[in-house]
Amino acid sequence: MAVLEILKFPHPVLKRRSQEVSRIDEGVKKLIHDMKETMYEAGGIGLAACQVGVPQRVIVLDVSPMDPQHHFFALINPEIVSEEGEVEHEEGCLSVPDCLEKVKRKAKICVRGLSPEGMEAEIKGEGILAIALQHEIDHINGMLILDRVSRLKREIYRNKLRKEKRKEEKV
Repeated sequence: MAVLEILKFPHPVLKRRSQEVSRIDEGVKKLIHDMKETMYEAGGIGLAACQVGVPQRVIVLDVSPMDPQHHFFALINPEIVSEEGEVEHEEGCLSVPDCLEKVKRKAKICVRGLSPEGMEAEIKGEGILAIALQHEIDHINGMLILDRVSRLKREIYRNKLRKEKRKEEKV
């Protein structure tokens, strides 16, 4: 059991497409367990392996604080297989601290992947579940919420980071 460090923007691992998991072994199961602990410790509802420095296609989610019927689950090699509608929702990200932005997402999606036991899994979601799934799948595809907002908002966030870095360097 370990709480892992969550990488922050602009770390380069966050911008690369993660690799498929070819074999679900004890290392992958431990990663999932550690990601779960890390997500809960950070107060998040989702986490992708790349956010903890492991560029593999593994995500964990627990949207139960916002939607009590959906509890913790992990998916390996998740892919969106169908989507419909559109919704705009304010999102935050553990790797992009102090950034809350409205992001357009698909309203309903269907995702296929593997369970930690290696079984095929299919998850249909709408509402916060669909949003969280898309957010985490974006991560393993090398995308951040900053990639889904306007250039101006992205620059405002980058300038804020530069300003904070200069403050830290003066201390």
